[in-house]
Amino acid sequence: MTYFLSLGANLGNREETIREAIQRIEEQIGTVPCCSSFYYSEPWGFESENRFCNVCCRLETTMEPMEVLRATQTIERALGRTHKTINAHYSDRIIDIDLIQAFDPEGREIRCQINDSSQKSEGRPSLILPHPLWQERDFVKIPLKEIIT
Repeated sequence: MTYFLSLGANLGNREETIREAIQRIEEQIGTVPCCSSFYYSEPWGFESENRFCNVCCRLETTMEPMEVLRATQTIERALGRTHKTINAHYSDRIIDIDLIQAFDPEGREIRCQINDSSQKSEGRPSLILPHPLWQERDFVKIPLKEIIT
């Protein structure tokens, strides 16, 4: 399976944290054959004096979407992320790893909404593919275009 991920950070040593996250993704999830350049942007959806550093990467793995989500969330916690978005309010973060798109082994895009009963999702799907907001975010579109074209 092929996944496209977006990684972002606006706290601490942003570039080093993203590099560490990619290394852990390779150790725990699958192969990362390519990554975009670093892309710097203002926060999206909230105010902060801390600019974001973002990267998109391609991931090759045999894992199913929910397995990849759980693994990336484990990596986020290991790198110091203490909470996800609360009540749709964004905030500064040491690392954020989002699944943007997924493709099956035949190259067909995976479109799904998955509810994970082990997580409190307040009636919202735990995972939606493709990511519902990626096309509204330059910090995803621009680095993603770099590795797709």
